[in-house]
Amino acid sequence: MRVVVLFSGGKDSTYALYWALKEGFDVKYLVTMHSESEESYMYHVPNVHLTELQAKAIGIPLVKGFTKGEKEREVEDLKSVLEGLKIDGIIAGALASQYQKERVERIAEELGIKVFTPFWKADPEEYMRTLILQGFDVVIVGVSAYGLDERWLGRRIDEKALEELKMLNKKYGVHIAGEGGEFETFVRDAPFFKAKVVFDETEKIWDNYTASGVLMVKKAHLEPKG
Repeated sequence: MRVVVLFSGGKDSTYALYWALKEGFDVKYLVTMHSESEESYMYHVPNVHLTELQAKAIGIPLVKGFTKGEKEREVEDLKSVLEGLKIDGIIAGALASQYQKERVERIAEELGIKVFTPFWKADPEEYMRTLILQGFDVVIVGVSAYGLDERWLGRRIDEKALEELKMLNKKYGVHIAGEGGEFETFVRDAPFFKAKVVFDETEKIWDNYTASGVLMVKKAHLEPKG
């Protein structure tokens, strides 16, 4: 089956891609939507420009779409991108966002293709632990939740980080996998990457008023895996 994977460069879309490849899907393209709005309801924003490097590391063509990020209109913008591709299905990394899942399903129905959300309603702790155990190099590039401070920006998600996220979940209700928008991630390496992404220059941008921030990656390169 010819499919596309909705790809943001974060942990969920990357893991969904890994699942698709292991299941034997013919992944024709990675589709990344670039939103002008940082408050997009549908799309990941921090460092989405780096999906080009990831696509090269993976070896699958990248299709880029653009949207102003206006609610509902941004869904139609994705549909317009998918209409031009000869595919039988869409794969998305949605874990808990009913909003995103419903809209991807609606697009698929309108286009007459199938939709797959392999990790929908997965147990957050088990899901995160599996990513760690399988060797995904996931770093946090955006935070927006009480309990997550500037020190989390650029931090790799490992067992220690997972234990702290579990404590923050109990104390403040932070979703362990960040599905409430508490944090955003970027995958520098995964088992199926042919090269890894290396950050050369980064900048932390922190807003004390909103207690939120992003790690902007200004320069990065691919490094062959030994």
